[in-house]
Amino acid sequence: MAGKMIKVGMADLKVCKAPDNLTTIGLGSCIGIAIYDPITKVTGLAHIMLPDSTAIRNHSNIAKFADTGITKLVEDMIRMGASKSRMKAKIAGGAKMFDLGGSNAINVGQRNAEASKKKLRELGIPLISSDTGKNFGRTVEIYSANGEFLIKAVGRDTYKI
Repeated sequence: MAGKMIKVGMADLKVCKAPDNLTTIGLGSCIGIAIYDPITKVTGLAHIMLPDSTAIRNHSNIAKFADTGITKLVEDMIRMGASKSRMKAKIAGGAKMFDLGGSNAINVGQRNAEASKKKLRELGIPLISSDTGKNFGRTVEIYSANGEFLIKAVGRDTYKI
């Protein structure tokens, strides 16, 4: 696809417009939240690490948390010309990378996925597709021209959601 591929780091978020595209690597328990406006082709991607900024003392990096990062992503997209009423979201990640005795209290991946879905609901942004859980890491790419969301994982075929 045309345009440049912009890298989104861990605990980071970025916004672009077609023809540019966004990618993030290393989604284990982290979640990649892609939001897309199909009319303006404004696209955002956040790589969140934790579900809740209020549960931790040092929460200065708002992109690190689902509750603050998704809000900031939407604000940045609106500043670039997107309309919240047209936004659609897709998420991937939230894996349970290590089984440490079955306690859900430490299943950060599942908590990240639930917090991301909750925040999208609060903002009124439909989640149209997701690929979360399981026990493997992912790399994702979101294409601004058409909203295509590719998921890559080691030893697995690339697929889109």
